Amino acid sequence: MKHEDIISKSRLVRPGSPAVYQLRPKTEEIGSLRRMTLGEKDLDQSNRTILLVGETGSGKSTLINALVNYSMGVKWEDDVWFQIVEEDKRNLSICQTSDVIVYQIFGFEGKTLPYSLTIIDTPGYGDTSGTELDAAISERLLDWFRSDDGVYEINAVGLVLKATENRLSDRLMYVFNSVVSLFGKDLEENIVALITHSDGLTPENALKALEEANIKCAKDEDDELLHFMFNNRQSNEKTKKTKAALKSAWDVTTDGISQFADFLTKTRPEQMKTTVDDLKERIRLTACIQKLKERIELTELKQTEIQQTQEALKKHEQEMKTDENFTVVVPVICTDTETLDGKRNNSAVRCTVCDKNCHYPCNCKSLDKCKVMKDGHCTVCPKKCRVSAHVKGNKICVNKTTGVKMTLQDMKEKYEENKEEHENKLSLLEILEKKMEKLEKERDQLLEESFQHVVNLEKIALKVDSLSTHVHLDFLIEKMKEKGDKEKIQKLEEMKSRMEEDAGFVAALQYSFNKLTSAVKGATKK
Repeated sequence: MKHEDIISKSRLVRPGSPAVYQLRPKTEEIGSLRRMTLGEKDLDQSNRTILLVGETGSGKSTLINALVNYSMGVKWEDDVWFQIVEEDKRNLSICQTSDVIVYQIFGFEGKTLPYSLTIIDTPGYGDTSGTELDAAISERLLDWFRSDDGVYEINAVGLVLKATENRLSDRLMYVFNSVVSLFGKDLEENIVALITHSDGLTPENALKALEEANIKCAKDEDDELLHFMFNNRQSNEKTKKTKAALKSAWDVTTDGISQFADFLTKTRPEQMKTTVDDLKERIRLTACIQKLKERIELTELKQTEIQQTQEALKKHEQEMKTDENFTVVVPVICTDTETLDGKRNNSAVRCTVCDKNCHYPCNCKSLDKCKVMKDGHCTVCPKKCRVSAHVKGNKICVNKTTGVKMTLQDMKEKYEENKEEHENKLSLLEILEKKMEKLEKERDQLLEESFQHVVNLEKIALKVDSLSTHVHLDFLIEKMKEKGDKEKIQKLEEMKSRMEEDAGFVAALQYSFNKLTSAVKGATKK
């Protein structure tokens, strides 16, 4: 019997025509990562790596099984079908996991493909668990790319969607936006559309939907989106009535995989070291922007504190001069911590020296693996504090303002930072005025740093129009207007305008908003 050796190591799922068998790959849990390996790796054989992205129900699991069967040399007349993905179990668990699963298919080189296959499946993107789960999936991908035993190059990123899609839903555009925005500009030529549930005819609606959504993909010699078509009926029971139609469906998938395999053979792979560096830099830049935003807000809180203190001094100046124990209530900023909710992956990295947040939310398992750490130091801390100065947990730093009763002497001691101020006998109002000038300069410097980080992010990302960038733009534009820097305002507004003209980004933003609204409503009901 053909494939007898494979059948003997598999579990019969369903007898019939075709008989369906569940493969038994070797399963490894590598930290938070999962790998399933079929066969033994031969270092003398080449390999091709595919990253698959798509909504739940897009046919991704069936496509993975089809790629595996094609690789093993399974043909229509063999009347057998193998599963490496247990589709029913995948559908049940897909909303409960952020695992990125890697399937390795070894030992069949020469059957139909001259190379082995590595397939990276990204389950859960765009499901109901919230955007923090999607962030965790992105972190898992980065873990695979930088792992000692991980993935070092990618030959193709496959955007999986049904041939019947006549417009991309907000959810689907959110999914594609989330992944495309992960990669550097060099990967665009490796991103292709994998069209499932195809009848073999050109999927005009699906291709038009991708074009209108401005999804960045490779193009063919006719400047059309590069795509490959597959049917999803290989495991369907063959009967007299269905046999002809199922044979046609089988041929569609065989042709599609054959063309896709040719693309994998000819296309230059992208080295993940560059992507890892880009991903790390993007995470660091985003963290830096967030940190600078917090520091700008803190600076403005300090300015408000000083203004209110000045007003209190002017109002009660005479009383305070004649009565050294006379007190007034003035605002004082203090740093406190708050406990995060119990959601999975909801943790933060704080610096115990700066007493500030450095990376939130942080999905890394340990501090030394945190993406904002580099060469033993934090890239976000103003003084680049050592990793050992940080803690990771469910606490974040928050700034609070409280009213405190103070005498004139108390205020002098609070604001006289150095000996010179004391010896020169500057009035407290003069000291406060100098503090305001210093804070204004610090605020302008922080704004400049934030602007440069956004510009740097635009340079390295294939799709800078990601949600993580957009959330900071309105804030920076508002602050630059207060500063009056017309050139930088124009640059930021052009970036924002470009984002908001991108149908894919707008849909992603809307979908993210809807997910957040649903989560808030759910929490309120509880």
